[in-house]
Amino acid sequence: MKLQIWTVVVLAALLTLPGVVGAQTNGNWVATWATAELLERTPRPPAPAGSAPKNLPAGARGFENQTVRMAVRASMGGRRLRIKIENAFGSAPLVLGTAHIALRGKDSAIVEGSDHAITFDGKPGCTIGPGIVQISDPVEMSVQPLAELSVSLYFPEETGPPTNHGTGLHNTYIKEGNTTADASMEDGRRTEQYYYLSAIDVEAPADAATIVTLGDSITDGARSMPETDHSWPALLAARLASSKLAAKLGVANEGIGGNRILRDGAGTSALARFDRDVLSQSGVKWVMFLEGINDIGHGNTEPVTAEELIAAHKQIIEMAHAHGLKVIGCTLTPYEGASYFREEGEAMREALNQWIRTSGAYDAVVDFEAAVRDPANPKHIRPDFDPGDHLHPNNAGYEAMANAVDLAVFGGKAGKAKKK
Repeated sequence: MKLQIWTVVVLAALLTLPGVVGAQTNGNWVATWATAELLERTPRPPAPAGSAPKNLPAGARGFENQTVRMAVRASMGGRRLRIKIENAFGSAPLVLGTAHIALRGKDSAIVEGSDHAITFDGKPGCTIGPGIVQISDPVEMSVQPLAELSVSLYFPEETGPPTNHGTGLHNTYIKEGNTTADASMEDGRRTEQYYYLSAIDVEAPADAATIVTLGDSITDGARSMPETDHSWPALLAARLASSKLAAKLGVANEGIGGNRILRDGAGTSALARFDRDVLSQSGVKWVMFLEGINDIGHGNTEPVTAEELIAAHKQIIEMAHAHGLKVIGCTLTPYEGASYFREEGEAMREALNQWIRTSGAYDAVVDFEAAVRDPANPKHIRPDFDPGDHLHPNNAGYEAMANAVDLAVFGGKAGKAKKK
């Protein structure tokens, strides 16, 4: 009898721990949106006495007595939601004063009547230690597929250099004081970065799951038009939302511009961040992997071979399969004309793509190269898909990539991304 009582007491104590409160529900939590975090690397020179530092982007030095309002677009819908705040690279505890979530209106405005305060273990704020991800309490807020959301975080104390994501592709607003519940923050300073917010989950049907897209700037959506949701993962989410899979599959974009598989650089390497950026996502079932072009491109100063890249891809597959995930291999897109193009690198790209297509190591393959290459010169991106750097696609190119994904792999029918 004493053992039974002690077990009940321990379980009750565990359920009161920060970040564990979501475990009190029997719902199926699935990531409807996510972004990969890294450390803000902007230098922070000391300001002269009596003056403010100049020529630093908003948010570069962190926050103190400031509110940050960020815009995100959900992929799948759900009955309730929760957010994740990540102090992944902080060297000190992060104090979050208050947090709010609402439906996004125009620019920084929120839809009247949609604002919800977010709590953490029943409290309006929390303190998040270095390296920790804090999960909020569930919020009673119904979210429709592709709903635009606004998340506002207030930081009362100095944060230091922020954990962030640099390619937000949506306007973020920064304003003095606690303005988390304000109807608008139009007079705030603007950036296109995410700060500390790493994911939003929705409570979804039992058979719902998430696709994590792991990659570099081409997955991140670089050179797509801001405020158009035209990265290929966002366009894939739109296709899924218009299919019979709308209530079953979300998309979490874990691309980082400049990221590599084997070496750290822009963020930690794909191999090093796999656990945090893929396995930690709620409801993950599928991984789509598109990476290696930056390893190849930097081969002049940090040599790499096709065999090493193939071995790294095998490691990604093994790590995913060990956790019951299915993995889709994505071929590398053409890059002749890019600043770091070289013929030796092109040979490696072609060898890696050949292995992805023919090895049978992946559960499925998406041929992104075929979707965007120029038929007249297969080493080049199609001219109408090239924004000018000969590396990243433009909006139309990303649409072609999203349309190259066969939804039948996930149990759906094919349909094309809609142009904006």
